[in-house]
Amino acid sequence: MSNQVSTPVTAEIAAKLGISADEFDKIKEVLGRTPNFTEISIYSVMWSEHCSYKNSILQLKTLPKKGERVLAEAGEENAGLMDIGDGLAVAFKIESHNHPSAIEPYQGAATGVGGIHRDIFSMGARPIAALNSLRFGDLSLPKTQHLLKGVVRGIGNYGNAFGVPTVGGEVFFDPCYNINPLVNAMSVGIVEVGKTASAIAEGAGNPVFIIGSSTGTDGIHGATFASEDIGEDSESKLPSVQVGDPFEEKLLLEATLECIETGALVGVQDMGAAGITCSTSEMAAKGNAGMDVDLDKIPTRQENMEAWEILLSESQERMLFVVKKGREQEIIDICKKWDVHCEQIATVTDGGMLRYFHKGELIAEIPAESLVLGGGAPVYVREQKEPAYLKEIQKFKLSKVPEATGEEHLEVIDFLLALPSIASKRWVTEQYDSMVGTSNMSTNDPSDAAVVRIIGREQAVVVTADCNPRYVHADPEQGCALAVAEAARNIVCSGGTPIGVTNCLNFGNPYKPEVYWQFAGAIRGMKKACEKFGTPVTGGNVSFYNQSESGGSVFPTPTIGMVGLIEDAFNKKMSMNFRKKGHVIYQMGRMVEDLGCSDYLYHYRGIKHSPAPYLNLEDEHKLQKALLKLIDQELIYSAHDVSDGGAAITLLESAFPNNMGFVIETPVEIREDAFLYGEAGGRAIVTVDPRYEEEFLEVASEFGVEVLVLGTVTSGRVEIDGEYLGDIEDFKDIYMGSLGKRLGE
Repeated sequence: MSNQVSTPVTAEIAAKLGISADEFDKIKEVLGRTPNFTEISIYSVMWSEHCSYKNSILQLKTLPKKGERVLAEAGEENAGLMDIGDGLAVAFKIESHNHPSAIEPYQGAATGVGGIHRDIFSMGARPIAALNSLRFGDLSLPKTQHLLKGVVRGIGNYGNAFGVPTVGGEVFFDPCYNINPLVNAMSVGIVEVGKTASAIAEGAGNPVFIIGSSTGTDGIHGATFASEDIGEDSESKLPSVQVGDPFEEKLLLEATLECIETGALVGVQDMGAAGITCSTSEMAAKGNAGMDVDLDKIPTRQENMEAWEILLSESQERMLFVVKKGREQEIIDICKKWDVHCEQIATVTDGGMLRYFHKGELIAEIPAESLVLGGGAPVYVREQKEPAYLKEIQKFKLSKVPEATGEEHLEVIDFLLALPSIASKRWVTEQYDSMVGTSNMSTNDPSDAAVVRIIGREQAVVVTADCNPRYVHADPEQGCALAVAEAARNIVCSGGTPIGVTNCLNFGNPYKPEVYWQFAGAIRGMKKACEKFGTPVTGGNVSFYNQSESGGSVFPTPTIGMVGLIEDAFNKKMSMNFRKKGHVIYQMGRMVEDLGCSDYLYHYRGIKHSPAPYLNLEDEHKLQKALLKLIDQELIYSAHDVSDGGAAITLLESAFPNNMGFVIETPVEIREDAFLYGEAGGRAIVTVDPRYEEEFLEVASEFGVEVLVLGTVTSGRVEIDGEYLGDIEDFKDIYMGSLGKRLGE
């Protein structure tokens, strides 16, 4: 054993790497000695929140994870895997790249896209769609504009070059994200059942190869960086941000899928957070194996890299393959064909020990099991405390809010349409290639969720990412349930049946009791909603420490990525756009007088504290079942859920695609503005041909769903309660151009 192993580090050094005193004592107990610098560096990344989930795993275990379609449960593989029939499975996952994007938005976002795609194709699935969920601060600030432009360019440039369409997502703005934006990336892929790869190492004597890019100094301690608050010195940590190369990733994709197809691989894992350290330890621990790793054989970009730098580097576009002994040449030949680096760097061993060698010396020796989630990594339960701001929410009274009526609606609607979170994201989406691969069915026929057909099949997957963080801030349990409900409603309004969920849980510092209270509440809300809709949680990502030293925490933002399925995509896909003048407009779902957390209250009235919107999960489920039957029987011509901005914005968004209009009457039972701008859950706006109204009403009655006739589709005229508000083109100009104008473009 080298002098490096026999030279111990101090508790002070460990603390600087994020290891607490208790954790340092536990490490010494595991090793039977004091670790050296390389070993404590390994523990620092593997026991970071980003890799170990030490403050969240007990909460996550309460989420539903089993289902008849589930082929890989949460935590079992790099991504969730669900059977979609006909011998196919869908792999999907969403992850964050928040901290890197806050410091270097272009590369932070680009490498987030690359990393999530690798999680999919490392399982043997070919990515067919990408989505993203983005959160930024006040758009009038130069820094916010810089972050937005950099993130969007990074996503677009990487995704477009890689050749997978970006088909959907969301962009939300609030000052709480001024310093710490959120960048969540989702990937969806298709694979034949039984032809997937597992992230495992087993079989003593089997060789281990590193595939793809050379290892550099970019991304070192990136996992640790993502497990601390953003402070004034964060700019100095730019080396922690990885650098991506989409063209290299494309080659790596093809080489990986072809290698998996040969059957010569025992296991595959991409190198994301913590790089080689994470891949070797997690694969070995899963197979109850060990590895002898020779760091000198790892191709590097810089000369004279230290051992700990090689181990902790998060350089992109790399994979770890465990190959069946005797079949090495097959893998080498395929990698050579695709011009991808391929080097044997390790051998699988018995006994469960990871041994790392550098310059001929043993420089670290650690039990693999001690490093990983579900093994020896620490697990904590944090203190919870209800935040003080909830007292302000409890004081809210709707009766004290001035009511908008008559001509004021024109002012309100123009205001809402111009809000960055509501206005068209055309400026963003035009930078993404949504049509590469020719599988996106929603580009020219918009729907609430993206519909992506499976080439050669009648099926399509339906995908969305949803969360309104204002709701979660007001009531974490209700707000997160609303996020799940909206995701399911979006899929159903597009003609799909929801089948599974992945999540990206973005919160502040878990050591702050108020933040952990928010986190625990959100998990409860997700649990009850997913159980109601039959959508097991297949995995995802927890991103804590989304706050600054000076600006406080972001709104709790549990982004829900959901996947659904349409069996007959060419005939049963439903769009959101009004089709024909004279069609009857209905609202489906319970009518309630509710303005809680609405854009109208928050932005137009300036009321920052109000309750989360109304939600009844039983009614929501009935609505979704009714919608699916109506779509199946071809009794409705459009469907669009009521969410941000309320029914008024829903109606306008349905009118814009075909330049239609509407004449409606609001119900007299509730406030006019509450009906038009309230964001209560469980509602959708649909259109019906007058010939089929009776059949439509029969289906709604069958499921016990309330319906309200609002009016009719027009050729362009917009009228509410007898007030002519203008032509649809006037509203569309505001909606389509607002975001670009704010950015000076």
